[in-house]
Amino acid sequence: MAQLLEGARNLGWVLLNSFLRFIFVFINNCVAIPSYCLYCILLQPLRVMDSRTFWLIEGIMFKWMLAMVSQWGWVAGYTVMEWGDDVRPLSEEEAMVIVNHQATGDVCTLMMCLQDKGTGKAYRDKQLIYLKDHLDRYYHSRDRKWIVLFPEGGFLRKRRETSQAFAKKNSLPHLTHVTLPRLGATQVILKTLGPQQENGCLGTEASTVHRSQSGSKPKGLQWVVDVTIAYSKARPMDIQTWIFGYRPPTVTHVHYRVYPIKEVPVETKPLTDWLYQRFVEKEDLLAHFYETGAFPPPKGQKEAVSRAMTLDPVQLCFIQFLAFASGYLWYSVLQYFYCRLF
Repeated sequence: MAQLLEGARNLGWVLLNSFLRFIFVFINNCVAIPSYCLYCILLQPLRVMDSRTFWLIEGIMFKWMLAMVSQWGWVAGYTVMEWGDDVRPLSEEEAMVIVNHQATGDVCTLMMCLQDKGTGKAYRDKQLIYLKDHLDRYYHSRDRKWIVLFPEGGFLRKRRETSQAFAKKNSLPHLTHVTLPRLGATQVILKTLGPQQENGCLGTEASTVHRSQSGSKPKGLQWVVDVTIAYSKARPMDIQTWIFGYRPPTVTHVHYRVYPIKEVPVETKPLTDWLYQRFVEKEDLLAHFYETGAFPPPKGQKEAVSRAMTLDPVQLCFIQFLAFASGYLWYSVLQYFYCRLF
């Protein structure tokens, strides 16, 4: 009987906590998203006069929006442990980020990881044309740094069976923890945003040095950041978990590996092989993690080093205060004009 009462008490607490979290997230979105949109409208004259400053301000506001999403998981005890290369020095350089895709929570995890890494912003035949047009029009003009891509094209649980069938038919590696990536969007991004192509690859040290000596700033992608997300006990987190917080506190593990853009081919066959190899490596990384609880050490090292990714509670409180203060401000302004007009 005592165990039954204890179970009912725990269930009641989980339900109450989930309800309160949902109310907070709902109100948070109701004030933050409209405020962001209204600030962007208010700043349109600045966009005309000085578009670079406008997009700088917009990028900061967008990053604060991501911080609020990160906070949902952080206060529930959903933290991140980082492994592999240190990508923070690359935060202000242009990079394409390729990530394995397991659930909707992957995006939330990335939002948390990007909090201390600059102001990067996440982005079949007809759709690829639209993508190229979007990149041509907006990427460089808005001074974006990182572009995030999920090359698998869908969640692991939905694509695993068809990916394995395709691999068997075409004598490709059998993958369990990831699926074979699709080439289209990756190739469009590399060809559109990459630096000058030489010998089938994107940029070389010589071309970079030449541009630097000529006094012009090197443009285009400089890095590919390969991100591998691993969940505790291989249980992916979805966005509902981040919102309601019903799962016990857990650590999500994120592994980084950085490739200079000059090492990345752009022609179809070499790029396909290169991209497949990255996901074979992800398979090995995840298999090792699920077996041992840690990612393998880099070549030449005996032990892998992990870093706890932390958020600043003072900064989060400040951003949250700004969101609610902005919501109240815009409500007062709109109410004033409504009363004056009607």
